Amino acid sequence: MPETETFRIAKRKRHVPTARQRIRKALADWGVTGEPADTITLLANELVTNAVTHCRVSHALVEVTLTLHGPDLTLEVSDPDREHLPELHHSGADEERGRGLALVEGLADAWGHRQEPFRKCVWARFTLPERQEATRVPAGL
Repeated sequence: MPETETFRIAKRKRHVPTARQRIRKALADWGVTGEPADTITLLANELVTNAVTHCRVSHALVEVTLTLHGPDLTLEVSDPDREHLPELHHSGADEERGRGLALVEGLADAWGHRQEPFRKCVWARFTLPERQEATRVPAGL
């Protein structure tokens, strides 16, 4: 049975650290620590920051969902601005912004987005190596 953690934050930059803390806590509760937790938290920070920064719907809520199913973890960040889909941007060396989705593309096993009737969702998937080992059935059983 998958484990899921879902929460919402107001579309305000000051709430991004709260999202990061909630994600870190959920991962720790599931035993996801170390480098995988750091990577997932970093990418969640990028996706939440993008939603907060680029959503053009006033007084919106950004929804974050983590789903852990065996060794697979899916991170989803949704907002109600379904018409403005994320685009991968190749930043120049002197640009200070615009590398978030490049990080997601480089560090997640897969990522993408989907339009739903009243929102868009940007997602990233990860396979957790230590959970893959932990879920393996010992030989001879």
